[in-house]
Amino acid sequence: MTSHPPKSNLNTDRSRLIKDKLAKYSISAGGTLVLVALLLIFFYLLYVVQPIFESAQVSVRNSFVTNNAASIRAVGMEEQSEIGYTLANDKVDFYHIKGEKTGQSIASIALTFENQVTAFAKSAPHQGLYAYGFDNGGIVFVEPSFAVSFPDNKRHITPEVKFPYGQTSMQVVESGDAIKQFAFGNDEESIFVLALSQNGELSFNQLLGEENFMTEEIEWTLESHQLKVENTPDEVMLSPDGTRAFVRAANKVYVFDTRDIEEVSLIQVLAANQENANLVSMQLLAGANSLMLVNDNGEISQWFEVNTDNGREFTKVRAFETKDTTLSALYSEFYRRTFFSVNSNGELGLYYTTSEAELWRGQVVDGAISMFAISPRSNAAMVLSSDKITVLEIENEHPEVTWSALWQEVWYEGYPGPDYIWQSTSASDDFESKLSLIPISFGTIKAALYAMLFAVPIALSAAIYTAYFMSPELRRIIKPTVEIMEALPTVILGFLAGLWLAPMIESHLPAIVLLLILLPISILLVAFIWQAIPQSIRHRIPDGSHSIILMPVVILVGYFSFAMSPLLELWMFDGDVRRYITNDLGITFDQRNSLVVGIAMGFAVIPTIFSIAEDAVFSVPKHLSNGSLALGATQWQTLVRVVLLTASPGIFSAVMMGMGRAVGETMIVLMATGNTPIMDWSIFQGMRTLAANIAVEMPESEVGSTHYRILFLAAFVLFVFTFMFNTIAEFVRQRLREKYSSL
Repeated sequence: MTSHPPKSNLNTDRSRLIKDKLAKYSISAGGTLVLVALLLIFFYLLYVVQPIFESAQVSVRNSFVTNNAASIRAVGMEEQSEIGYTLANDKVDFYHIKGEKTGQSIASIALTFENQVTAFAKSAPHQGLYAYGFDNGGIVFVEPSFAVSFPDNKRHITPEVKFPYGQTSMQVVESGDAIKQFAFGNDEESIFVLALSQNGELSFNQLLGEENFMTEEIEWTLESHQLKVENTPDEVMLSPDGTRAFVRAANKVYVFDTRDIEEVSLIQVLAANQENANLVSMQLLAGANSLMLVNDNGEISQWFEVNTDNGREFTKVRAFETKDTTLSALYSEFYRRTFFSVNSNGELGLYYTTSEAELWRGQVVDGAISMFAISPRSNAAMVLSSDKITVLEIENEHPEVTWSALWQEVWYEGYPGPDYIWQSTSASDDFESKLSLIPISFGTIKAALYAMLFAVPIALSAAIYTAYFMSPELRRIIKPTVEIMEALPTVILGFLAGLWLAPMIESHLPAIVLLLILLPISILLVAFIWQAIPQSIRHRIPDGSHSIILMPVVILVGYFSFAMSPLLELWMFDGDVRRYITNDLGITFDQRNSLVVGIAMGFAVIPTIFSIAEDAVFSVPKHLSNGSLALGATQWQTLVRVVLLTASPGIFSAVMMGMGRAVGETMIVLMATGNTPIMDWSIFQGMRTLAANIAVEMPESEVGSTHYRILFLAAFVLFVFTFMFNTIAEFVRQRLREKYSSL
């Protein structure tokens, strides 16, 4: 008979082929989706961050002609920038400034005064007040106001004029002379007026209001103090709260302390003009901490008080070299450190002081700009030039953000010098945002570094011993036990670090130092004694189980260190080691510091490094180590010259994976540090990391605001950090693999 070969099971072969292809395509699709997800995260972060780097834009919305341009004292607009107004000596006119009705009059409210108007002044932009000065030395305050109603579910704005302190003039010049110039500020109980009369007398006046219990009317009491300057004042200005008075006379600016009407004093005279130039104008920025001065050579300089050897003094901090010799005035925004410059040629300049940037500059009208007003939302402005009012659209959402503001030292108001500072919020509306990413990036690196200093020696030593020396039975217990630590929630570690570990370290600091010294010495001593023990005794302990001997040693050394801590503190540090560190060494000590973070985060990182490194060492082919031992090498020589070199790619990857984990850690650094964005390598001070900063501040940030987008930028920086670490790790791992693959 003719024999036939057995038929192959084609169905089985086909199913196996199908399964192989499914596995291939599934794995490829999974890897592709991971890359797509990373790219989507990358581009989404860029999408959110991109608007903060857009340039400011100013464009003309519309314009219209006004009939009483010569008599206009000031212009302004309401919050929605739909209605504008002009103030003259005898009336306040309201106009439509948006839509088809632009230029149409809404209302004209007459102002009737008993005396002749001789001066006019306006408050800081956010206060929204105007005042008229009269020939009898009195003033009247005026406030354009807008009542909003919703008839038939449609918003309707009704303009009106209020007199917050009454229509009767309030006497501020005791002699009754006419007012030539004045400036004012106010608080809940007082009105402050810096007045220059026609006869040249300069006085600081305070009107203190008290309610009459009988009539319930406010009665005002006037107190005055005469001020002396060398030359005839050209311009006077007062801070909104009345604490500082500024008088520009010739090329000098006199600064007076007016916090107490009975002790008004000249605190500084600024010779602020440039060489071969003259001062032409001055203005206070939002918050009234910075004084802006304009020279006729085009320089705009910023001055604010800083601590010096002579106390707090106004110092020139920065200058904007515009080269525009026709500058005539500056105008500040309501709350931000943005200001506008205008000139006699119809050009407008837009600047931001903190970032020291010229944001925009261009022609907006044909003639000289005589009046300018910014809207409360800083998205529109009104310009009066000749007989025409022009309304501007302004796109300037994020003036605080420039490359230098994010990554270079910036000199902030009130600080002694340039510095890296993160302080994004405050209770004040006119707060100067400090958005340097350097302190929180530094804190991220600092936290990761101290965590790695704690974790890497322990994790690698444990991994090498477990994989190379430990008995298989004990390894099957130890390895899963360490790896299961990775499942421990980091919030638990942070909770324990903040509420238990930090106070314990603070109260037993000598014990921690003593433990770091005695523990290595005791382990080496036990190893030396072990070598001196007769072999008959040593052989009774199974190979790979020697580590059990060290357990009681570690426990005893730890107990001894903590038991000796009070005695050491009393003997060496006079009973208070924290006071010694702070007072004698001059080192700031925070309870929740880098030492706490290093230990707590180290415990979170150890399982990651241990697991990967242990697998790398254990995976070294046995024929390599056996061959080395057969050639006469000792176990240590084999470990150092064969096993570790072969496993080095995996060990390096383990360290870098641990670094990536430490860089991105959130809850431990959030709970175990004071979250202070400082730049100090001291182990006794805390830090603020990128991840913790995002977790703390993202819930309270306004969507779309500069703060919100900067937090996304911080997330992008964190993304770049981890990407860099992983890329470097992969590159070095491949090089190590190529180098030692021949072993």
